[in-house]
Amino acid sequence: MDRSQLINTARSNIVGLGRGNLGVPLLLLVMLAMMMLPIPALLLDVFFTFNIALSIVVLLVCVYAMRPLDFAVFPTILLVATLLRLALNVASTRVIMLHGQEGHAAAGKVVQAFGEVVIGGNYIVGIVVFAILMIINFVVVTKGAGRISEVSARFTLDAMPGKQMAIDADLNAGLIDQNQAKARRSEVAAEAEFYGSMDGASKFVRGDAIAGLLILFINLIGGILVGMLQHNMPFAEAGKVYALLTIGDGLVAQLPSLLLSTAAAIMVTRASGSEEMGKQIQRQMFASPKALAVSGALMVIMGLVPGMPHVAFITLGAVAGGAAYLLWKKQNDVKELALAEVQRQQELLPSPTRTQETKELGWDDVTPIDMIGLEVGYRLIPLVDRNQGGQLLARIKGVRKKLSQDLGFLMPTVHIRDNLDLAPSAYRLTLMGVILAEAEIYPDRELAINPGQVFGSLNGITAKDPAFGLDAVWIDVNLRSQAQSLGYTVVDASTVVATHLNQILQKHAHELIGHEEVQQLLQVLAKGSPKLAEELVPGILSLSSLLKVLQALLAEQVPVRDIRSIAEAIANNGHRSQDTAALVQAVRVGLSRAIVQSIVGIESELPVITLEPRLEQILLNSLQKAGQGQEEGVLLEPSMAEKLQRSLIDAAQRQEMQGQPVILLVAGPVRAMLSRFGRLAIPNLHVLAYQEIPDNKQVTIVATVGPNG
Repeated sequence: MDRSQLINTARSNIVGLGRGNLGVPLLLLVMLAMMMLPIPALLLDVFFTFNIALSIVVLLVCVYAMRPLDFAVFPTILLVATLLRLALNVASTRVIMLHGQEGHAAAGKVVQAFGEVVIGGNYIVGIVVFAILMIINFVVVTKGAGRISEVSARFTLDAMPGKQMAIDADLNAGLIDQNQAKARRSEVAAEAEFYGSMDGASKFVRGDAIAGLLILFINLIGGILVGMLQHNMPFAEAGKVYALLTIGDGLVAQLPSLLLSTAAAIMVTRASGSEEMGKQIQRQMFASPKALAVSGALMVIMGLVPGMPHVAFITLGAVAGGAAYLLWKKQNDVKELALAEVQRQQELLPSPTRTQETKELGWDDVTPIDMIGLEVGYRLIPLVDRNQGGQLLARIKGVRKKLSQDLGFLMPTVHIRDNLDLAPSAYRLTLMGVILAEAEIYPDRELAINPGQVFGSLNGITAKDPAFGLDAVWIDVNLRSQAQSLGYTVVDASTVVATHLNQILQKHAHELIGHEEVQQLLQVLAKGSPKLAEELVPGILSLSSLLKVLQALLAEQVPVRDIRSIAEAIANNGHRSQDTAALVQAVRVGLSRAIVQSIVGIESELPVITLEPRLEQILLNSLQKAGQGQEEGVLLEPSMAEKLQRSLIDAAQRQEMQGQPVILLVAGPVRAMLSRFGRLAIPNLHVLAYQEIPDNKQVTIVATVGPNG
């Protein structure tokens, strides 16, 4: 190592010392020294005071923390504080045993103050107070916090797969990017580690409470024996002196223990929402003026009962009634402001009675139809207003970006407008002016979706997920952690709308691509392969014919990102046939590796369902009679079609139960017809032709279907 490296290492060590990197190791060494070496009474006072101050600071940090993960180091601090308190117990015990005969100040001023001031110098009162504190700490606080820690740790670990699936779903839908997904995965892992650590840390608190009780009895018995046998003190005097010292020492240690136990209980009972505990209590406990009003009335009634302290009860009842009135007035003012805002927006709309025609009609008065439209009720306006913290616009932009990257062409802009004809919390999705979907959401709640297996029920508004029709419940925001621990996937209102829009756009992608988008794709192709682009259009086929091919591919969920492979497949086969179906089949063969990879990934085995040979031959013969390439001429008898569809559904359900994709492998000429036929009943069905199987994939036949299947 050269001189510069030595200088840099020394500088980094000095900087690390200045930043407190050696603080915890030094504290641990000090605690070890306190257990092994005698400590003066003055230094004991300093350490006892530091212990109490540390406990108060930790308690206040837990109270003001926005969420549990903001104080993730709490289990470690709990361990260090517990060890510090036990080390102080050992040090003070040594001082009491060695110098207890000198009087109540032998173990320092702090122990003396707790022995004389807090319990009035009466060791019987001290024993009673200490016993009560032990019961509160050990039986109530510590036991409850330990149970909550165990349950929280178990539920958090059980909910991890569901949370990871929700993150992956948001990433695939384009609602978040890779960095946001990475941050959310790190947060999920940190949450699991935190609650697991808290489960173990609760054992420290419980063990500390037991140790405090044992140390009290050991010190009491040991002190009396030392006073009587070594210092020739009478039993009564030895008991009084050492009892006061021991109880004072126990109370000095028990107070920080109770504070830290309370801090641990507060931390494990906190919800995961990013909000201070005081604000949560104010928002949830005092949100209903009715509860305060009824409580105030009951307090006044109790104050009027003869023999009751009238002033205390009636005064407190009047305070509760006044607070209820103020809350009711505040909520009523908010409602009036919201109603006034709605009326103001309605007044801004053009009124037929006030609007007068001052000029001749023109083409500017003809409103063009939006390709993609989103209409919202007036209560959903804050979701699309950035000034009010609305996230829906950013989510929609993410959906468009993700779909554009996946499908290979630019998704059209989503035009958003309010619609007073809709229900206040409803929204509507339109395509070319035609309504495709409507749903109602609750912007002040979150949707807990049942992915198929959950471990309990939730209180809320029962509903269906608008995108996929899954069972769901609209819950309060503060129930998010509980829902996730039960296995639900929880999303906010903006994500619900964005996911629904993503599903609609994917399903109708073939209707969104037009001549302008195809022209842009040709310009992209011309930058990398100018000769191929020049030969393709208008050399081989027209722009409209190319559009039909791309629309047919998108209708079968095949992206058009690889425009070069698509163009080469058309160029190699376009001179033989201009038929759209034949060109689509040629393109699919050219994209076979990408198509199969999108279904099974990098797996080498391809599980497929095949047709009965006799049925496949009937379809091929029917196709030949109807004319080459004329799939519309292929017809099945209604009974045969129904049996085939039922057989396909049964085979698809078996594949889905095994977690396998549903793939139907057929002859090339009948693939397009069977793809349209199968997708009507099985949306996730993939129909492949024999020519579309890559050489590196091994085909495994898992089922054979037909009218007799």
